[in-house]
Amino acid sequence: MGIRIIIDSSADMEEAYAAEHGITIIPMSISFGEESFAEGVDISRAEFFERLAESDDLPRTSQIPPMVFQDLFAEAVEAGDEVVCITLSSHISGTYQSACIAAAPFKEAVFVVDSENATVGERVLAERAWALRDEGLSAADIAYCLEQERKDIRLFAALDTLENLKKGGRISGAAAAIGGLLSIKPVVAVIEGKVEVVGKARGAKQAKAMVFDKIEQSGGIDFSRPIWVAYSGLAEARDRALAYIDDIVERVEEAQAEHFPLSLVGAVIGTHVGPGGVAFAYFARE
Repeated sequence: MGIRIIIDSSADMEEAYAAEHGITIIPMSISFGEESFAEGVDISRAEFFERLAESDDLPRTSQIPPMVFQDLFAEAVEAGDEVVCITLSSHISGTYQSACIAAAPFKEAVFVVDSENATVGERVLAERAWALRDEGLSAADIAYCLEQERKDIRLFAALDTLENLKKGGRISGAAAAIGGLLSIKPVVAVIEGKVEVVGKARGAKQAKAMVFDKIEQSGGIDFSRPIWVAYSGLAEARDRALAYIDDIVERVEEAQAEHFPLSLVGAVIGTHVGPGGVAFAYFARE
């Protein structure tokens, strides 16, 4: 009997990386007008941001329907395996509910975990899942541990704008209003599964300092558990993320550059945060 780990594509895990670690990614869908794409299958991350820059309208994103989960769950159970399925926060998407509906007939074999997070915040929880699997834990025990450890995950991000989050209904218009003020750069976090504005900085340099302050205030980074840095956009955004990593290595004594692997966000998350964002996801030390 094996344990299959299944995630949705909003965890922003690269397909090759997932295959290497025995993780199955279910693609979510985005639509530009009448054209629909399976994230990571029909459109690459770079292609998405290139197309986003050319589009006047915000793409639409779709949750994964229960039948897609059910087919994968049934195939796993018929093969004698158990499943741990980790999803995007239930406060952001209905994907968690879809997975729960699909898992209902397989109560003893399929365990669905709400990450209560997004993008690389969901990803670090998935990486904890395969680490626990490698330690020999059962699917039920892995799910239990994830539900405890997800409370330790912190995700802080500096964005260029809140306009995409506002248009996508992920934050209120009042919260988004600060993003239109005189070069104000918003700093956001995922708190109890919801995207919250936690600061406003005048310019990119101050936004970076604010992200680092939030990391320190959260109790610092547990370097024994997964850490990921994500960026949204193309070459310029990647350069910005690398500068963030260089600066935090200088600021945090025990930090080394290899502690901070870098990932380009995918189409679903990119739709809602827009280009120019940098996010840190990690487990808090305290």
